[in-house]
Amino acid sequence: MNRAGFCIYVDTVCAGPVPLWRDELGNPVVYQSLADVQREMAKEAIERFQQFLDGERDFEDAATIEEYVVEVDVLPDGSIIDADGNCFGAGNW
Repeated sequence: MNRAGFCIYVDTVCAGPVPLWRDELGNPVVYQSLADVQREMAKEAIERFQQFLDGERDFEDAATIEEYVVEVDVLPDGSIIDADGNCFGAGNW
């Protein structure tokens, strides 16, 4: 039985929109709620700005957020299907 979830996506030149992170099994990292995925994105943004403050990153790089949230259906095997019908599982992306 499928369940709803959320993934962080990024647009790529070759593959188009894809989930940004994989788990230890190679499946997309799925968050249970919109609030959970937004918290993760906020943590990542804070880390990028801290890297800017530490002189490790340019401001423009730290301030640019290319990631976005996509609601997905999670299949029993851990693979996902997004609203465009793209399916991502272990090893196929």
